[in-house]
Amino acid sequence: MMIISDIKPYPTYKDSGVEWLGEIPAHWEVTRADSLFRYEKIQIEPSTISEQSVFHYSIPAIQETGNGIFESPTGIDSAKLRVFGRRILVSKLNPRKGVVLIADEKPVPTICSTEFVPLEIRSCDLGWAYHLLASEPTRQRLSAVVRSATRSHQRAETAEVLKMWHGVPPILEQRAIAAFLDRETAKIDALVAKKERLIELLQEKRTALISHAVTKGLDPDVPLKDSGVEWLGEIPAQWEVKKLKRLAFMQAGTAITGDDIGTEGNYPVFGGNGVRGYTSSFTHEGEFPLIGRQGALCGCVNFATGKFWASEHAVVLRSNAGVNPSWLAQLLEVMSLNQYSQSAAQPGLSVETIGSIAVPVALKDEQRAIAAFLDRETAKIDA
Repeated sequence: MMIISDIKPYPTYKDSGVEWLGEIPAHWEVTRADSLFRYEKIQIEPSTISEQSVFHYSIPAIQETGNGIFESPTGIDSAKLRVFGRRILVSKLNPRKGVVLIADEKPVPTICSTEFVPLEIRSCDLGWAYHLLASEPTRQRLSAVVRSATRSHQRAETAEVLKMWHGVPPILEQRAIAAFLDRETAKIDALVAKKERLIELLQEKRTALISHAVTKGLDPDVPLKDSGVEWLGEIPAQWEVKKLKRLAFMQAGTAITGDDIGTEGNYPVFGGNGVRGYTSSFTHEGEFPLIGRQGALCGCVNFATGKFWASEHAVVLRSNAGVNPSWLAQLLEVMSLNQYSQSAAQPGLSVETIGSIAVPVALKDEQRAIAAFLDRETAKIDA
């Protein structure tokens, strides 16, 4: 695969005259975006569309699937923009994320979020224009000129997209650049897909490894018995089945405000899904399994060591004598605790619910051996 260092420089360059753009090849032109693209704002209320289906480019759908989705217009409750023919859609919302795509013509009316700027090609190659508008320099420039911002959102104005200056090569060179980028990025995307699949398989292996160790032990020849618990099946004959409340004292953490959590501090702050930040004091010291108790990620298991602050969104388990905290955390990790959440609207786990779950309990020495084995083997998988 070609890498950046393989790309040869042009013979000569010139100053573009645009501070953020810098130098460009000497034979390129500097052109404003509104000379390359045409923007036409056609706003519409979906309820006025008579067809049974529309193709809707929304930012959530694109971030999840990479494309728009077919929807009934009656289920869309806010104004949208009509999209005719092939257009490049550039998101004004959080431009640093670079949500840009080519909208193709569909057999049903096509609409997009008003957070997009739909652009029709006027005097450039469509493929080159897509890569230009999705490029890192374009993202950085739009991020630098956002006009409105909240803690979670930044928004650029449509005018900022249209008045950006770009270095523009001749049309044949545009097509060559687009073809090169399509080809090379496809190779990279294929490699990414393979790596992601490998990660999925490793995660499955990790889960299976932990599940087998904490429910069957490390000795493949040990005699088994029926646990009497449907999800658990058979367990080693010398093990017991106990409710979690007999293994550990469980209590929700201590409330802490966002103002007291920073990016720096002496002690990590654990919420329901891991470390949220850092603070100047701590609530616990030692080794503790933590269970997320609220929200979509309730049931998430973490293992905290040393000094830390446990927030009210986590249940802290203080292991009883004879219970290895690392082993207990590994057991909890494979139990899919979110299945015990008590509300669909705002999922939540109570201490009472967690405490009533029956689990397999290995002998004390086996707990230590299982914990050490899993620490060693999962570290290899994680690496």
